[in-house]
Amino acid sequence: MMDGRATLRVPAPSRAPAARPRHASTDLAALGEPYLWTLGGCLALGIAMVAGLLLLVFWNGALTFWPQPIAVLELAGGERLAGVETRGGTYRPRPDVVAALPPTAQAVVAQNRGLVERTLYRTGNFDLYGDDFRWVSSFQIAGIQYPTDMLFVERLEWGVFIGRLRSFQVGAGEPVQAAVSDAAFQAAHAVARARAQSIRAIERHEIGRINNTLERERLGARRVAFDHGEGSGEHQAALARLASLTSRLEQDYAGLAREVERLKAMDAQDRARFADVGGREKEMPLSQIVRLYAANDLNAVQQVAIYLARWWEFVSDEPREANTEGGVWPAIFGTLAMTLLMVVVVAPFGVVTALYLREYAKQGRLVSIVRISVNNLAGVPSIVYGVFGLGFFAYFLGGSIDQLFFPERLPSPTFGTGGLLWSSLTLALLTVPVVIVATEEAIAAVPRSMREGSLACGASKWQTIRHIVLPRAMPGIMTGIILAMARGASEVAPLMLVGVVKLAPELPIDGTFPYLHPERSFMHLGFHIYDVGFQSRNSEAGKPMVFVTTLLLITLITAMTATAIVVRARLSRKFAGSQF
Repeated sequence: MMDGRATLRVPAPSRAPAARPRHASTDLAALGEPYLWTLGGCLALGIAMVAGLLLLVFWNGALTFWPQPIAVLELAGGERLAGVETRGGTYRPRPDVVAALPPTAQAVVAQNRGLVERTLYRTGNFDLYGDDFRWVSSFQIAGIQYPTDMLFVERLEWGVFIGRLRSFQVGAGEPVQAAVSDAAFQAAHAVARARAQSIRAIERHEIGRINNTLERERLGARRVAFDHGEGSGEHQAALARLASLTSRLEQDYAGLAREVERLKAMDAQDRARFADVGGREKEMPLSQIVRLYAANDLNAVQQVAIYLARWWEFVSDEPREANTEGGVWPAIFGTLAMTLLMVVVVAPFGVVTALYLREYAKQGRLVSIVRISVNNLAGVPSIVYGVFGLGFFAYFLGGSIDQLFFPERLPSPTFGTGGLLWSSLTLALLTVPVVIVATEEAIAAVPRSMREGSLACGASKWQTIRHIVLPRAMPGIMTGIILAMARGASEVAPLMLVGVVKLAPELPIDGTFPYLHPERSFMHLGFHIYDVGFQSRNSEAGKPMVFVTTLLLITLITAMTATAIVVRARLSRKFAGSQF
């Protein structure tokens, strides 16, 4: 206090420690990030698995018909082996086998921890070797060559032959040594193949037509006996007509039989002699050779030509060699016919049922039970439908039809056994729940205002459904039909009981009335895959056909569903954005 005045000192406020900045933090589980990544990973894994399966089928199926080179192996024991390399792998040989190997080979086996590489070769020549394939270990191979004169011969019987052409003979002439590329040999082979086709056409079509006519007349006479009594005037007249027709047709049959015998005698004289890599000879008719080529002497154009020719044979010809060779045209036709018949049946029944449940039925407990039952039917195993189809359609319904309309054919069944019609109806029952559910959802999605506006304008309920509801629900209905088509075309288990067979070269459609014969058995691509893959005498020989048939079945289903999707898209665009 210098000037006599008191000075008030205010203490400086104490500074509080600075607060740390707060950062908002949220648990990842609350944001759902782990679950999002898990779901995304599962989706990616599923897509990768489906893509991998399709890639595997496409790769193996697309390369099945590509001509592969023929390797000639010099084995350690002096034996020679010729074949096409199919696949390889490793195995662990027995200790006694390893002990018998040379020291250098034993050292290689020891270096590879006891594992040895081996390759599976398709050697063909089943009639000479009793087998089509042979495993060859790496230590057995002393040398590999690819000679240009080795031929890959596809035959009607006994599968593939791999060897060299020694000579060929036409008629009563002397055997002539020639190469497969010689014009004389190619001309003789073409003539022999055309002759074989003529024999087949006479036996199957012309002689078959005579047999069918005689059988039809015989059954007609038996039907007259059922209707008018045995020994009646009508029956005697029918027997007289049958005798006259039989006499005339027997003359035609005798002439055709003589022509077939003449062609077969000529066919037996045109022959070719081949030799395998070890010198064992095999003689075969030229007409039995489907295709032959020098596999190691092909340029790119020739390889493509053979590849396309094999594909054409596959989609247009009949199977042979226990379905492991040839084509699958009867199976393609059977799959398409069955699927189309199934769609014709399942579409109206499914749509009508859904319309009744959604638009007409009084909603209550009974309708709820019906809907639950329909949903449960979609989960019933397909083999159960097959048993039901066999018992109800084939035995009960088909047996009744036979007794009423085909008594003259009994005890041989006509409709009382499996066939194309019963298979289509069975699969229609299998897939109708899908159509019902999809149709109900599509109908329910149509705005109620459109219904009310139509009714307010004076339209009846059926007119409203027909002109307002159904057109706008049609894309959803098509979705159900697409799903039903895809499932029905790929089902196999029910078909094994109600009509599909291993081999049915005769199509269920021909030039005789009523042209379409739904009572006949048929072939199916799905069952063809099962038969070749699991019922073949040689699984290795059938494996390429399994992949290529699977590829064809996927392509066929994709084409049918794509067509339906295009129709659905057009319907969707037609009514897109339309307001009442």
